[in-house]
Formats: sequence, C-alpha cells, structure tokens
Amino acid sequence: MMDVIFVIILIIIVGILGYLVKSLSLSGAFAAMMIGVTVYIGFQVKGLILLGVFFASSSFWSKYKSSVKKPIEDKLAKGATRDWRQVFANGGAAALFSLFYSISMDSFWVIGFVVALASANSDTWASEIGSLSKKNPIYILTGKRVEKGTSGAVSGLGSIAGLSGSLLVAVVGVYFFQMSTISAILIFLFGFIGNIIDTLLGAVCQQLFRCTSCGIETEKRIHCDQPTVRIKGLALIDNDMVNFLSGFIASILAIGFFTLFLSL
Repeated sequence: MMDVIFVIILIIIVGILGYLVKSLSLSGAFAAMMIGVTVYIGFQVKGLILLGVFFASSSFWSKYKSSVKKPIEDKLAKGATRDWRQVFANGGAAALFSLFYSISMDSFWVIGFVVALASANSDTWASEIGSLSKKNPIYILTGKRVEKGTSGAVSGLGSIAGLSGSLLVAVVGVYFFQMSTISAILIFLFGFIGNIIDTLLGAVCQQLFRCTSCGIETEKRIHCDQPTVRIKGLALIDNDMVNFLSGFIASILAIGFFTLFLSL
C-alpha cells in the first residue's frame, strides 16, 4: 500500500514540475497525472518509466532552441507548453491500452502501449527537430517545398529524428517488458509508421484556417484577435485528433500484425 501511495505522490510531483518548467499548462499537468495513474494501474513502474522517457525527451526537444522555432508558432495551433488536449492526444492511446491490459492481461495490449508511445515520440521528435532544418520541408501530397510548420510536410532531418524517437522508445520498452529482438524491430517500425500516418492525416484531413486580417494560413481558430476561416480539412480533425488517431491506428495495426504472425 505504501508503494502505491509513494508512486502516486511521485506522479503528482512530476506533474507539478512539468507545470513549473512550463512544459505543461495547469490543465496539462492534471491530464498528465491522470494518464500517469492509469499507466501505473496497468503496467506499474516499468510503464511509468517508459512514459517518462517519452515525456522527458519530447519536452526537451520542444524547449530546444525555442527562440528559433518562435516564428513557426504563428502557423501552429499550440506552442511548446502542452494543455490537456495535447497531453491526451499524445498519451491517451497509451493510457487506454494500459487500462485494457489491467482488465484482460492479454499480452498484445503491451504491444499497443509501447507502439503508441513510440509513435508519439517519433512524431514529436520529427516536428521539433525537423523545424530546425535549414531547408523548407516537402509537402507529402505534391512533392513541393512549403513553409516550415505546414502539416503534412516532411524533411530529411525530421525523418531521421522521427526514426530516432521511435527507436528510443522501442529499445527501452522491449528491455523493460522483456520482449524479443524482432519485437523491438517491429515496434520501432510501427512507431515510425504512426509518424507517417500523422503526416498523411495532417495533409489530407486536418483543418487549416486563414486569418481574415493578415491572410496567414494557420491551424489556429483565432488569429489577430479575430476568428479565422476554415479553408481545408474535416470539421472535427484538428492537430490533437490527428496525433491521437495516428498513434491509435499504428498500435492497432501492430497488434493485428503480432496477433496474426508472431507469438508474443
């Protein structure tokens, strides 16, 4: 019982620290605590360590050279400080699989959990590090260069970063959950596939708006203190929804592959 109390206190402290260093908003800190408790229910301390690897590494890259990234934030819906929607978008799928595992104890939920975090880490690293590329990214649907911060665009630096982010979570996850080398490779690949799905959804489905005052194309609903006009995308598909769906879809694909072709 004392172990449980200690872990919960630790989760609360981490949430508060995230708020104090401005990696999380107040709502984001509460959401992170909820996800932390849910992950602990399913996967205990090893699940929290893997969640911590994602949170710490993605927060570092979000803050890294933030002044250089500042101009790009005009196009993006949100900045480096995550609110509750961003927290659930990146950690919600992992928390969901953790909850499923606590109910059924089926090993394929472990795969879903690790792949969801690998996908989230891959996407975050790709976005944060890729934005530092000297060249503008290439829009995945047209092959033409577009402005940095455009959803659905890729760069060489961002792709390498995405592969690295997925690899980190795959290696740590396989170590703690004692899975095979082939499992590590497949989790790494499906984590990066989640990043690719995110890019495709961003290009095809995600909402894009135009500011009626300055004319900039942005993900924000409000710009220059005025409502923006939607010019592209589906009504309910914003960046947070894209992040959640990409990780969830990649995890389901991985679970299906492992179930059909491998013995966990």
